[in-house]
Amino acid sequence: MKIAGSTALVTGANRGFGRHLAAELLARGATVYAGARNPDTVDLPGVTPVRLDITDPASVAAAAELAGDVTLLVNNAGVSTGADLLDGDLAEIRRELETHYLGTLSVVRAFAPRIAANGGGTVLNILSVLSWITFPPVGAYGAAKAAEWSMTNALRAQLADRGVRVAGLHVGYMDTDMTARVTAPKSDPAEIARIAVDGVEADRYEIVADDTSRQVLAGLSGGVAALYPDLP
Repeated sequence: MKIAGSTALVTGANRGFGRHLAAELLARGATVYAGARNPDTVDLPGVTPVRLDITDPASVAAAAELAGDVTLLVNNAGVSTGADLLDGDLAEIRRELETHYLGTLSVVRAFAPRIAANGGGTVLNILSVLSWITFPPVGAYGAAKAAEWSMTNALRAQLADRGVRVAGLHVGYMDTDMTARVTAPKSDPAEIARIAVDGVEADRYEIVADDTSRQVLAGLSGGVAALYPDLP
């Protein structure tokens, strides 16, 4: 789709990767709604702040009414609790699923009919390499992202004949607040935002944004032995 002249909504746009996505879209000529639970925290000039908590159905419905002219929806809002799958707080694990899976689905359900009515467009779900591979410290996050990936695939098929393209971005660690304690190499979120928007403009269904994600994608066909070689 053509970005210039489009109207985009980015969830979780008040900081981190979401803010970079909103800035990239704005720089390319899109009209941008910046969704955030507290719109007063949106400090990017040129965007329209929108109150949006993706886990609150009433908030999602109100945002869809306000931003009904959207042709590009970017589902970026997320959370990382660090909950352990075996002995972590189930409420925190549930929070991951309710945000990444049910929250994202709620936003798509609210906006997809509007995108179709506006002549068609794109939904971009910000996924993760952790939707393909996961480890104990990120077990809850990985499970939620894997569910979001499966949802992305299903919605892609379901919405295709309605003129709504559903794309997914896979990326490893980025240098944002969410990964402040991570010591592994991190990508520049501004560069990943550019790659993501390039992918949307090129009508790609799957946007694999970094070497880590490309390596894991290549290893999927190798099964458990390829992805988890340290298992006994």
